[in-house]
Amino acid sequence: MFVASFLTPQASVYLAVSRNPVVSRLGDCFLWVPRNYDPTLHPFEVPREYTRALNATKLERVFAKPFLASLDGHRDGVHCLAKHPKSLSTIISGACDGEVKLWNLTKRECFRTLQAHTGFVRGLCTRFCGTSFFSVGDDKTIKQWKMESPAHGEEEEPIHTLLGKAIYTGIDHHWKEGLFATSGQQVDIWDEQRSSPIRSFTWGVDSISSVKFNPVETYLLASCASDRNIVLYDMRQATPLKKVRRLMTNTICWNPMEAFIFTGANEDYNLYTFDMRSLDSPLMVHMDHVSAVLDVDYSPTGKEFVSASFDKCIRIFPSNKGHSREVYHTKRMQHVMCVKWSADSKYILCGSDEMNIRLWKAHASEKLGIISPREKAALNYNEKLKEKFLHHPQIKRIARHRHLPKSIYTQIKELRIMRESRRRKEMNRRKHSKPGSVKIVPEKKQHIVAVVK
Repeated sequence: MFVASFLTPQASVYLAVSRNPVVSRLGDCFLWVPRNYDPTLHPFEVPREYTRALNATKLERVFAKPFLASLDGHRDGVHCLAKHPKSLSTIISGACDGEVKLWNLTKRECFRTLQAHTGFVRGLCTRFCGTSFFSVGDDKTIKQWKMESPAHGEEEEPIHTLLGKAIYTGIDHHWKEGLFATSGQQVDIWDEQRSSPIRSFTWGVDSISSVKFNPVETYLLASCASDRNIVLYDMRQATPLKKVRRLMTNTICWNPMEAFIFTGANEDYNLYTFDMRSLDSPLMVHMDHVSAVLDVDYSPTGKEFVSASFDKCIRIFPSNKGHSREVYHTKRMQHVMCVKWSADSKYILCGSDEMNIRLWKAHASEKLGIISPREKAALNYNEKLKEKFLHHPQIKRIARHRHLPKSIYTQIKELRIMRESRRRKEMNRRKHSKPGSVKIVPEKKQHIVAVVK
């Protein structure tokens, strides 16, 4: 073996039975070290690794401190948020008194304030290049503002102001072109260079609450309306594509990594993930909130999303699981109206009724700042150990445990009792009925009324 040519016998033996990383470093040489899985060489390997996994899980909960900062300055509840497409440190917030603020997250301070509208600011969006942003409000106007502060002596005025016929409830900008969409009595597609919409979509509804462009297939967009419909549109066609009738949906968000997947936030306390190619049943029902879900936003990786609810907390869900992996709350936090996931996938921002914007870590126990290579290797090793022993009862119990406010805890217990009661009732009905007379409806299809094309 070539190792023996320049290593001592003791070093050769050490390399042969090494249990540490596959690559060992001696001086300036990197040597590939095969791992020997013979249980006679390491008779207590599994108990040792289990103890390490248990300690790592406990330490993760000890160091779980997700709350970073509170940005206060608004004089009314924060109703909407928007991210800057080019700058990680800049966000825009709109309040219920018509005020819009631009924040620097690095300094954690507001650097610009606008009195943009009379009444609520219903929606905010930034231009795809980040040079300007749009706002809509209860005063039936759409306003475009420069992202930069006005020069000394200049007045704070919008670049363009468009006056509509009805209140606009939402706005979203195209991801690649100078187009944007608004929702209200109908969905309107606007060109930035024109003062009237270039296309309008209607489908027998009087109020549309939000509209979102698809980040992958950019000509697709979706809206949710007050008649309990989610409607899909294609800008290249003159009429909407299809709609699904279900319980009241407050807003939707497209998965940035999968073109046809979107998630809706509903009044029935749940979130539903759909594939737009098959709307007969949702791909996943996400159930943990105990009140209406008001907003949802995906992480840039598309693997997780965060939801804001009327129950005064936010939850982080894996996109392929029905229950949340994390819940964030504080004593002072009231109904959470809006939530955003930062573009670097590390932070979460939420705005609530008590006039504050809160900054959270996406991973509660993650260490911020520079991590040394040795520390990074130890963290990766602990993650693999926790993954290996994930389903062990004690580790699973510690990893899942969360402290909840008493109101949420009691409501969860009540909902669990109600769900169990319905299940028993359904089982008794099937048990005492003629075989085949009682239809079994899966949970995913219970709330779907119809799909209209």
